[in-house]
Amino acid sequence: MTRTALITGASSGLGAEFARQLAVRGADVVLVARDREALAAVADGIRAVSHSRVEILPADLLDDDDRAAVEARLAVGVDVLVNNAGFGLDLAFEKNDIADEVRHLRLHVEVAMRLTHAALPAMLERGGGRIINVASVAGFVPRGTYGAVKGWLISFSRWANVVYGPRGVTVTAVCPGFVHTNFHERLGLAPGQEGVPARMWLDAGTVVREGLRDAARGGSVSIPSLRYKAIVAVSRLLPDGVVVRAASRGR
Repeated sequence: MTRTALITGASSGLGAEFARQLAVRGADVVLVARDREALAAVADGIRAVSHSRVEILPADLLDDDDRAAVEARLAVGVDVLVNNAGFGLDLAFEKNDIADEVRHLRLHVEVAMRLTHAALPAMLERGGGRIINVASVAGFVPRGTYGAVKGWLISFSRWANVVYGPRGVTVTAVCPGFVHTNFHERLGLAPGQEGVPARMWLDAGTVVREGLRDAARGGSVSIPSLRYKAIVAVSRLLPDGVVVRAASRGR
């Protein structure tokens, strides 16, 4: 039976990679993002490498009407939901526009919560489903409001996986480190200006493959790559001051 996956933030980066890999594995995909043309380009690329049905659903998830349309599509029923939509802000919280901070909080937390809530009833009724929340290793360390919102996603995913896993619905927080996507360009940083050592970068394809593997195994948390697993483990043993200073490197 063909499965259907809905992916937010699917116009580029990890979202587009999740859509491609899920389609190659045989899933029909619903692509959600604000930019219709970018979604169409991703859809064309997916059709070129798979026989999956591709649906595009342009939506600004911070707009109530647009988000309601996505929630309605989820209520019809999907097998996989990937909550990937998001953006970053400067670590200097005191200098950021508070309206941007509120949008940041709503997109990462409120929207992910609402879409999960919309998808769960049909999944539970069917007795199966998979929800993937794209978080970050920043969620394990004090790193501004980005780390805070990702920390919420991790905690929520761990709880939800325990509660809903026995009923057939797994919830996994995928927590990559620095990934080669357009994420930093959207912060105004050209490639090479992020202040991140080369050894710390991950490939989007690898992150998604490992995330999907861990989700298929029913894990609550997936940390792609051994180097970031080690970083997270060590960070839990160090004083906050040391971790904050280390986490402040790079953007």
